[in-house]
Amino acid sequence: MPTATKNPNPPTSYKILLTVVCGIAFASYFATSLRLPVVPLFAVSLGASTSEVGFINSSFLLMCGLLALPLGLLGDRWGRKRIILLGLLIASSSSLLLYWSRTPLQIIWIYLAFGVGLAMIGPSLMAIVADISPATHLGRAYGWYTTSIYSAMSLGPAAGGLLAEALGYRQVFLFVAGAMFLLLIPVAWFLPRSNPRADDHQLPDLSQVISLGWSNHLLHGCWALTLGSCIALGVFFTFFPLYALRHGLNAGQIGVVFAAQAVINALSRIPLGRLSDQTDKTRLAIWGFLGLSLVLAAFSFSHSLTAFIVLAMASGAVQGVGFTPLGALIPEVVPVEARGLAMGGYNTAIYLGMMTGSAGMGPVIHLIGFEPSFFLAALINLFFTGWFYLAFRRKSGGRGRIPAH
Repeated sequence: MPTATKNPNPPTSYKILLTVVCGIAFASYFATSLRLPVVPLFAVSLGASTSEVGFINSSFLLMCGLLALPLGLLGDRWGRKRIILLGLLIASSSSLLLYWSRTPLQIIWIYLAFGVGLAMIGPSLMAIVADISPATHLGRAYGWYTTSIYSAMSLGPAAGGLLAEALGYRQVFLFVAGAMFLLLIPVAWFLPRSNPRADDHQLPDLSQVISLGWSNHLLHGCWALTLGSCIALGVFFTFFPLYALRHGLNAGQIGVVFAAQAVINALSRIPLGRLSDQTDKTRLAIWGFLGLSLVLAAFSFSHSLTAFIVLAMASGAVQGVGFTPLGALIPEVVPVEARGLAMGGYNTAIYLGMMTGSAGMGPVIHLIGFEPSFFLAALINLFFTGWFYLAFRRKSGGRGRIPAH
């Protein structure tokens, strides 16, 4: 792999470029997260019903989930930088259209376009992290990268709410449009011009890249674990507020629980990234997701604010233990020319998993209640953790290389 190196101290250029990529990731996810609490309120102000608000959010997630993999693959072929630039333009333009929207139906169509833009940005940024990082530092590189994203996604909604309160809903969309447009400058100026091997004559046929994704059981194991864990997390993030409300917590206390989870999740990524570089990434990921199943099941026995905060902090910690090595493992099980496809599939699994957990568990909770449903989410995560374990138990022949022309 071109990024491999035996040097434990990476070059300064790698550190600078990783800082730039993390800064771009933070800014883009912060800007997109500003709209999260604003769009539902804005849609209601235009006369949207509760079901229409739900459809707006689910359509965005669906578009991201469906397009992340093919757009990641397109980044392998056309260049990650070009895809990111186009994604920023689409995201900026769609935010500007939100400013001018007048009906809930218009918001739905605009949000579909917004989903396309984010599906272009995420997988290619993740693939660039692997492109620029020495193989000995993939874990800590993804630790810094995911810390940037989670920090942005934690701070963005709070800032969006404050901006909406101070300036109004539509002005938030103008702010997001301007921020995404300004990000074109550092992306165009600092990011690598092309992918590894993109300028030589060794780029494999598209059919060979797709064949790799179809036959690589190690990659499938990583995608499956991401999907299963995000189904379980989709259940938690969607229905825990209702569960907590039933046990007497108010909105502010529920926010504290989510903040505790987010802070620990973000802060754990950097030290756990370093740890994943020094140990078996597969084993570390398995322990992390086993811990996630245990924490989700424990929520069924918890009824107080203190217990919820402790479990939320534990949830953030085990997510860091699991997701950090998993993100670093994916580029190791595919060749360089298939990283966009691999990271696109990873993002697809995240979005579709969260959407499935959110949309699919509602009727189940109505039938069996909250406590058994949290147990069911834990079992779903446990099943996919087992899938991941079995895939990596068959390591021989799992990675492979695409022959070059």
